[in-house]
Amino acid sequence: MEDLVGLPSGGNVQTNQVLYNLSRRGPEFDLSPWCAERGIPLMAYSPVEQGALARNARLEAVAARHNATAAQVALAWVMAQPGVIAIPKASRQEHVRQNSAALDIKLTPQDIADLDRAFPPPTRKRGLEMI
Repeated sequence: MEDLVGLPSGGNVQTNQVLYNLSRRGPEFDLSPWCAERGIPLMAYSPVEQGALARNARLEAVAARHNATAAQVALAWVMAQPGVIAIPKASRQEHVRQNSAALDIKLTPQDIADLDRAFPPPTRKRGLEMI
């Protein structure tokens, strides 16, 4: 990103699309703050980890508190991150409805603490992951 924004037209960068979700939080360590300082949002692809988080038992307790699915909680968490845009898959109308319902989930401080315990934030710099 530093190389890119250093190019003559680098100031035109509008977003940085990265793999980012509860189980892939590496961008939080340095990329997300760097982008935030420059007003460049992160575009999180695979916010439900290609469906793996939709079947994650650690998300079920939080989901139950919100009468939601684990996938909706995972998506709500990504969307609650400052400066992050989520692009979840929606191959059927039902996916669109479920994804939309995630907008109504307001995660509480307890929810966030539970999710941080289950999916700890990074403590060191890591290379970007891709799937």
